[in-house]
Amino acid sequence: MIKKILVKGPALSRSGYGEQTRFALRALRTREDIFDIYLINIPWGHTGHIFADDEEREWLDNLMRKTVQFVQVERKQFDVSLQVTIPNEWEKIAPINIGYTAGIEATKVAPVWLLKGNEMDKIIIISNHSKEVYETSTCTAQNQDTGEVVENYRCETPIEVISYPVQKFEPAPIDGFKLEHDFNFLVVAQWGIRKNLDNTIKWFVEEFKDDEVGLVVKTNIAKDCLIDREVTTNRLRALLLPYKDRKCKVHLLHGTLSEGEMTWLYNHDKIKALISLSHGEGFGLPLFEAAYNGLPLITTLWSGQADFIYAPNKSGKQRPMVAKVGHTLGLIPPEAHWEGVLEKDAMWAYPIKEQYTRQLREVYKNHPRFKSAATKLQKHIQKNFKLEDFYADFVGAIYTEEELEWLKELGSIEIL
Repeated sequence: MIKKILVKGPALSRSGYGEQTRFALRALRTREDIFDIYLINIPWGHTGHIFADDEEREWLDNLMRKTVQFVQVERKQFDVSLQVTIPNEWEKIAPINIGYTAGIEATKVAPVWLLKGNEMDKIIIISNHSKEVYETSTCTAQNQDTGEVVENYRCETPIEVISYPVQKFEPAPIDGFKLEHDFNFLVVAQWGIRKNLDNTIKWFVEEFKDDEVGLVVKTNIAKDCLIDREVTTNRLRALLLPYKDRKCKVHLLHGTLSEGEMTWLYNHDKIKALISLSHGEGFGLPLFEAAYNGLPLITTLWSGQADFIYAPNKSGKQRPMVAKVGHTLGLIPPEAHWEGVLEKDAMWAYPIKEQYTRQLREVYKNHPRFKSAATKLQKHIQKNFKLEDFYADFVGAIYTEEELEWLKELGSIEIL
């Protein structure tokens, strides 16, 4: 029973949704005996594109050409659609439609997400935080045909969590990368309001103004082009202008880095911990990558990262293996409001400055203790987030249990 499956998502985008789309495609590709894969690439914001001249990019291009032929020339229909984007953009475009989203970084989803979610046959989401928020959000809705008002309208579509797996890349040195100080923190985030980068940098400088400590800021505003670099550089200079007589250093790392270069950065002997003061994450991919590379983390325990920052202690109890930053929950600011995505009455986390700076100092003074916890977390993640297991889970999310059992009886698939 080969299914013609259309994947619609930003497959060529350098973004979280881009990586999500490529993960889905790679998972489906492991079972080309039961999937006939097609692809429509869509843009994602102002993010840049991947330009790798490799076998996978050739495969993606072939899928897109094949899809044009299938739709415009053969005029045939797909069996299943897998739509990788925010729920606002989900559509009924096949007999079976699956929405695949990173979910939400706040405390509730927009009403349109509930409406669109109920048009899908299944929803796949990447963290338990996002699943819980999606399932518990409600709104008042009205049936356009009958006029009936529903007070606690909610999403009734089944939601399944499949997060990211560990990936292994050969470290590749970054040309010209040098650090003046021996102890440096790292932050990896796009410079937007949700990532809270301004406070991350300012509070670091205020804590270490008299210390020879560094902060490496891997960031951009939208793309990795020269104009973006100039705008990002000017923004950072303006932020640091009041702190002229500081001993600490802030290094801007801008531009496209390969997976191997990021792996090398996470394992650099002068990079001692990764910071995330984000107001919320659907999953938190840089945190996850740093964790499975054994780098200590400084972050809150709220939102998507809660799926992977805990590991069992000696007594078997789950404990956070990070330098914990306390937070409060509050309404998102007006400048972050995004109609149909981040609603005005939604809340997200506000990390507490004093707890952040205290943890910065603790990691600096007692690094071996945090490195030990990071090593435990690394082993836990590598054991429980295996690539082949997640590929199998994703395949199982597309086929129904009845179909999988039927295929198993035919001997064409193994149930893991």
